[in-house]
Amino acid sequence: MPGLDESRPFIPVGIAILTVSDTRTAADDRSGDLLAERVAAAGPRLAARTIVIDDRQAIVDRLRAWVADDAVDVVIATGGTGVTGRDVTPEAFAQVCEKDIPGFGELFRWLSFQSIGTSTIQSRAAAGVADGTYLFALPGSTGACKDAWDGILRDQLDSRHRPCNFVELLPRLRES
Repeated sequence: MPGLDESRPFIPVGIAILTVSDTRTAADDRSGDLLAERVAAAGPRLAARTIVIDDRQAIVDRLRAWVADDAVDVVIATGGTGVTGRDVTPEAFAQVCEKDIPGFGELFRWLSFQSIGTSTIQSRAAAGVADGTYLFALPGSTGACKDAWDGILRDQLDSRHRPCNFVELLPRLRES
């Protein structure tokens, strides 16, 4: 059965949270706050957190800086995954990612469907790997962040989760 194997050591990964928004500030970034609270409760390190505007180059620049930072193992972005003209987070991720993790978006939309029905089709949630760093793009709503963290990321970013998890693969992400 899948679940936590308490006999295995917990390995805290460094997580950076990126909020993509033209309107949110540190004072009202509820999705970023929710993710930061859940990261802290689960045990990983909050390595960094910031807000950037819905601008492809600004997102790319922030992602590349965190990918180059040894303290950051995982980036979780919230916002900019819809289909409007200003929603460019998946395009920015495509510029940075070396490998896609298509199952993440598929599983996210399946989980989200249970909460919001067919409206989940508007989400372009995505994930990938860039130079040994995991990148996850989530919609900007608190509900979407809850679905993604509680239903996927909490387990996959815990080294004790069985039968497998993203943390145990971190040392091998740069293999060629």
